[in-house]
Amino acid sequence: MKKLMTFALCFAAIGSMSAQKANVEAAKKLSGKPDKIEEARSLINEAMQNPETANDAQTYFIAGKIEFDAFDKDLTNSMINPASVDNIKMGQNLLNGYNNYVKAIPLAAVPNEKGKVDTKTPKTIVSSLKGHVNDYFKAGADFFNAQKVYPEAYECFMIYADMPEQEFMQGEKLELPEADRGTAYFNAGLAAYSGNEIYKSADAFRKARGVGYEDKQAYIYEIACWQAAAQRDSTMVETAQQKIMEVADAGYQKFGMDEPLFINNIVNFLVADGKNDEAVAKVTELIAANPDNAGLYGLRGFVYDRMDKDDESVADYRKAVSLDNVDFETLKNAGKKIYRVGANKFNAIEGNSEEARAARLDAKTNYFEAAKKITDKAKAMNSNDSDLDYLIESIDYALTTFFN
Repeated sequence: MKKLMTFALCFAAIGSMSAQKANVEAAKKLSGKPDKIEEARSLINEAMQNPETANDAQTYFIAGKIEFDAFDKDLTNSMINPASVDNIKMGQNLLNGYNNYVKAIPLAAVPNEKGKVDTKTPKTIVSSLKGHVNDYFKAGADFFNAQKVYPEAYECFMIYADMPEQEFMQGEKLELPEADRGTAYFNAGLAAYSGNEIYKSADAFRKARGVGYEDKQAYIYEIACWQAAAQRDSTMVETAQQKIMEVADAGYQKFGMDEPLFINNIVNFLVADGKNDEAVAKVTELIAANPDNAGLYGLRGFVYDRMDKDDESVADYRKAVSLDNVDFETLKNAGKKIYRVGANKFNAIEGNSEEARAARLDAKTNYFEAAKKITDKAKAMNSNDSDLDYLIESIDYALTTFFN
């Protein structure tokens, strides 16, 4: 009886395996038939769930082939009647197909019960992916335009841009234009950023820079990703600062003073790291080469402020606001600094001697009224800044109260 039961169990296992392999074969026969795709998917998904066929390369190869055959069928139809196909559905076919193919490749390298390795399946997969690589770029654009930015658009753009460097593509002559790869990585970064995936976004922008993407926005967005990381997770602050410094330095090396954000972040990093003298030396060197750059004087004024060197800070801010190219933020920072120093000077004055009255007049004219002129100029540039409005109220209160 026990022997009969053992045979029965063996036959049941063989029957189950045969059934699942039959499912794979049945799905294979349905591949390329658009009206049968759901049935094909159902059969292959069942095989994926069964332990007997879940680790078989053919299971995932057929799963991928079902998707690519459906894509190819629609692609042919689109050439005859573009309105007859759904680009989003086609893009999803590409994603499904890729995800299944990349599962099949490592499984094909596992020797079977006879010790043989399947070399044919990976070659077929690589040939298919190579032939469809440009379709991923288009699918990424279609997803992006349809507001399916993450994960769909992100994944398509990354698949396209990463393809030449994939291990399974080594030995293949797959050459994609670096400019197109850079654009794909940049678009992937935007997609991930929109999806609130800041680390994936930062990595995509880093890769865009790595293939020579020329737009400085790749650097700026990558910095923004790491700034967000530092704000969201206190354990990431040090890592984020290092990353910001690396990107800012790369941006400065490439774009120089055309984009002040890079040198600003470099100096911020040095100040945060306690290297104030190095920061001053760096900005002073740049001022020597760019003597009419208001932003640089404002930047050095910021460093001096952190060093509690009020006279030097005020002098630099005054120089900055005197230049025609002064920007709003520099004006606002200058107004804050000069007002604050003026308030400290005024509060330190005692008595009503002639010397005290002269000191009060100096505080009024050279600090409070000077700060008022600066903030009025800033207000003309941006009338909707609440921080500036608060500063103006403080200055007006001081002028009407202290010197009535």
